[in-house]
Amino acid sequence: MAQWEMLQNLDSPFQDQLHQLYTNSLLPMDIRQYLAVWIEDQNWEEAAFRNNNYQANMLFLHFSDQLNYECARCSQDPERLLLQHNLRKFCRDIQAFPGGPVQLADMIFNLLLEEKRILIQAQRAQVEQEQPDLQAPVASQQHEIESRVLELRAMMEKLVKSLSQLKDQQDVFCFRYKTQAPVRTASLDPHHTKQQQLLQETLNELDKKRKEVLDDSRALLGRLTTLTELLLPELEEWKAQQQKACIGAPTNGGLELLQLEKWFTEGAKLLFHLQQLLKELKELSLLVTYDNDPLTKGVDMQEAQVTELLQRLLHRAFVVETQPCMPQTPHRPLILRTGSKFTVRTRLLVRLQEGSESLTAEVFIDRNPPQSQGFRKFNILTSNRKTLTPEKGQSQGLIWDFRYLTLTEQRSGGSGKGSNKSLLGVTEELHVISFTVKYTYQGLKQELKTDTLPVVITSNTNQLSLAWASVLWFNLLSSNPQNQQFFSSPPKAPWNLLGPALSWQFSSYVGRGLDQDQLSMLKDKLFGQNSGNEGALLSWADFTKRESPPGKLPFWTWLDKILDLIHDHLQDLWKDGRIMGFVSRSQERKLLKKTVSGTFLLRFSETSEGGITCSWVEHQDDDKVVIYSVKPFTKEVLQSLPLTKIIHHYQLFTEENVPENPLCFLYPRIPRDEAFGCYYEDKVNLQERKKYLKHRLIVVSNRQVDELQQPLEPNLEPEVESLELSPGLAPGPEPELGLGLEPLLEVGLDLGLSLEPILSVVQEPNLGPELRLEPILEPISQLAPEPEPDLPHDLRHLNTEEMEIFRNSMKIEDIMPNGDPLLAGQHISDEAYVFHPSHFHTDGPLIPSDY
Repeated sequence: MAQWEMLQNLDSPFQDQLHQLYTNSLLPMDIRQYLAVWIEDQNWEEAAFRNNNYQANMLFLHFSDQLNYECARCSQDPERLLLQHNLRKFCRDIQAFPGGPVQLADMIFNLLLEEKRILIQAQRAQVEQEQPDLQAPVASQQHEIESRVLELRAMMEKLVKSLSQLKDQQDVFCFRYKTQAPVRTASLDPHHTKQQQLLQETLNELDKKRKEVLDDSRALLGRLTTLTELLLPELEEWKAQQQKACIGAPTNGGLELLQLEKWFTEGAKLLFHLQQLLKELKELSLLVTYDNDPLTKGVDMQEAQVTELLQRLLHRAFVVETQPCMPQTPHRPLILRTGSKFTVRTRLLVRLQEGSESLTAEVFIDRNPPQSQGFRKFNILTSNRKTLTPEKGQSQGLIWDFRYLTLTEQRSGGSGKGSNKSLLGVTEELHVISFTVKYTYQGLKQELKTDTLPVVITSNTNQLSLAWASVLWFNLLSSNPQNQQFFSSPPKAPWNLLGPALSWQFSSYVGRGLDQDQLSMLKDKLFGQNSGNEGALLSWADFTKRESPPGKLPFWTWLDKILDLIHDHLQDLWKDGRIMGFVSRSQERKLLKKTVSGTFLLRFSETSEGGITCSWVEHQDDDKVVIYSVKPFTKEVLQSLPLTKIIHHYQLFTEENVPENPLCFLYPRIPRDEAFGCYYEDKVNLQERKKYLKHRLIVVSNRQVDELQQPLEPNLEPEVESLELSPGLAPGPEPELGLGLEPLLEVGLDLGLSLEPILSVVQEPNLGPELRLEPILEPISQLAPEPEPDLPHDLRHLNTEEMEIFRNSMKIEDIMPNGDPLLAGQHISDEAYVFHPSHFHTDGPLIPSDY
């Protein structure tokens, strides 16, 4: 959208500013509107402030031609008489400008500049009105920086123009001083007196102009200082955002580094330009000086300020763009392993490089290590230098990308690797990688330095989990990003910081964070009885070392195993919200007992090392509410069988050995197949179905009839959670509902190429669950015929429409005297399982589990 078009859409207060601007201008507003596109397409800045008389003359001629052309067009339309008059009048007026073409270019450029300022103010007000939250100050700050950069450019151009006029005035003074007549009788020679007066007037004007130029440069330096004060906090905000992003925090559309690079480069350009102008002023002072010359001391003082400001800006502009990270663990930066490659990238935000100077960056580790006993030392095996040529710097920016760095631990005084006798563990030891570059530009030489965030250096993959806990704790709580002694006395964490950080681990790694209910469960697990105390603090030891619950895993180890389980096997279910996950057993009972029988939920086991369990509710005839939980599925199980297939084919043998799936509704009441249907992967091969009976791998346990006939203890309440042994039963271990894949793996069961392994998980009390191979004939047509009345009970589900062998009088022994032939890839053990009865009995009732 054109600038003038945006100005026309402004609110009334800003429209008033625009009217006031053109009230005091020689350019009529109607001409500005009529020629808006042409005016905005011209380079008025080049003509006005770069002493480009050729450009100014060309614009002047083109503008005059444009005015005459439009005036001729308006003469054909009587309704445009007023516009025609203004066009003709303004065309005559610009011919009389004292400054000629340069004055015209200067006038239009300043008008366009003022229009931009009005637009920026209007946009800032709109942002503040629409977004009164925390993003509004950020947007306002960015608009402020943009506005100041624009203003500084105009001030610089004005200073350049004033310095050019100062040079002209000094040339006039030098000419008059050198051409004045020789002094004979000064008091009686009127011509000499007139020359002296003219020379004195010229000197006075020169002195006045010098003061004006020095004041302009001082004002420009002050504005540049203010710009630097605005840029440095923005850079610190970006660094803090980067630090939080390293531990999984969302960026939320924060400030981009490329935008900072643009601002830093613009500020440095202006400072270097001002430095050159001050040098020119100093040269003028050396050519002509006099008593009380303002340039004698003023220029030196401003030069020192500019140099100091440049050094400060350059030093802060050298940053680590990408923190150290190993390619195999991109989701966990700042963890390195000896002998493994890692990458790190640095950038200089001031994108200025001499055309003939290459810039070399050098990398070090622990340049100033802490003086503590046992602190490990490392060497960088690969090249620690990276050179940036001017060609690459101009095309991609001043970036040093170290992609193949490798660390090795220094050997101690004795033999073998260095030993760590420090009080800190390996995963609590923090190391800092540093970078230096010798920067040269326009005579300024400076060594720039920057450091990474502290890294944890491990020696094997088993240390990765605790190393990440250290990285998380440090970057969440440390106020000093270079504090390598942080874990000598680690601070405690409040829940208002720790809770969101735990949610970041899930949102960044598995695609969905934790809701308030899940965070509440984790808070209760961490703080226990103090969970209701808003000021409660958690120690580092409680987070990573204290077993929770006692005798089980530490909290962080437990949580990190769940993260890996979700990422490797449950990511789609987690992202789609099918897994409730973090819910305590007591809360689980409260939720399920209010639902219909068959309602189930998926939660992570609080005791196993990375396991997920399925719990469902059953309402019994005596108004008891019983909740059953399957033995947790770990990654070893889920590697062989997806959780969705387990849920789909879960079987529980009820009275009279009738199998049924007790999992009917996902909490609160979503039909099972509606919730998980999109994840089912059953595929049908019609050719195979015509040849063979399909087989399905299942784990079977029975709900015995005698369990249902146990004498019941009278209930005082209509709804009770039955989680203990039933009355009259001998005490024994709690039942576990598990897959029982271990027996299968031990015997090395070969299912053959034609088998379709499907596990059916069922509950069995006291005895370990057994693996069985059930023969299943899947129907070829959707509408199966009625079962043959003369078939055995176990075979009545078969489709015998095309099995004519059962209808004649021929005996099976006559057809296959040597027994059934083996299928392709089938062993004798398979055959025995296939044709044995599909159900079996065990003693003992089904008892609820408490996992």
